Amino acid sequence: MDERTARRYLDRIGAPTPGAPDEALLRDLHARHLATVPFENLSIHLGEPVTLDEPSLVDKIIDRRRGGFCYELNGLFAALLATLGFPVTPLAARRHTADGPSHPFDHLVLRVDLDQRYLADVGSGAHARYPLLLDHPDPQADPDGEFLLVDAPHGDVDVLRDGQPRYRVEPRARDLADFTAACWWHQTSPASHFTEGPTCSRQTATGRITLAGNRLIRTDGDTRTETDLADEDLPAAYRDLFGLDLAGRTHLLATRRYLATDNGMKIARMASDDTTA
Repeated sequence: MDERTARRYLDRIGAPTPGAPDEALLRDLHARHLATVPFENLSIHLGEPVTLDEPSLVDKIIDRRRGGFCYELNGLFAALLATLGFPVTPLAARRHTADGPSHPFDHLVLRVDLDQRYLADVGSGAHARYPLLLDHPDPQADPDGEFLLVDAPHGDVDVLRDGQPRYRVEPRARDLADFTAACWWHQTSPASHFTEGPTCSRQTATGRITLAGNRLIRTDGDTRTETDLADEDLPAAYRDLFGLDLAGRTHLLATRRYLATDNGMKIARMASDDTTA
């Protein structure tokens, strides 16, 4: 990423001209990114291919002011950090499920090596607002929960949020291209939670706001409210709540009333509580 593109990226997330690559700057960029660039899988439901080359990600996230999911968001964030002088390494992770860890390359996170090693993740939906210390044995308080990183087999690290396992991080350095097959699987497989329905979510100062199909979900501290929107209200919701101009294509994202079914409720829970990959 060249310096001009990095400047446009910083403008995208509302960040001032950065100083030295240190912990304070990393925390600020991380929090700004989560508040401005939504976690979303809309491309899958709009018929847009998700590709992981840098020009495509720049066009989508910076130029068209869209969001994405983990490979896109953390992939481009890694390029920004590297341009700003941060030593950054992509790592593969596997989500924890009821049946154990998910398939390899299911999630992408970043290791940032400063005076201490940090785990950065702006592509996980509901997760930590700030980077986590990777080699810290004690619980880490964050505005969005208490996080604990513990050793797992084979040198892996388990990330827990409020006592619940979130994902397992592998220590081996990866390239963004290593996630191509998993990215294709998430776009096409009936077993992928991303193909079940559209979701768009971003962090707020006190919680999250999520649009899962036609269901608008707001969390504010311990308070959660859900509202079903009419199809004609979707364009304004995407524009006003997430800054997305979808050029008259929101009818492709409308799920009518199927969110009242069990499958639809699964999408709503996924979008607000467990959005990774």
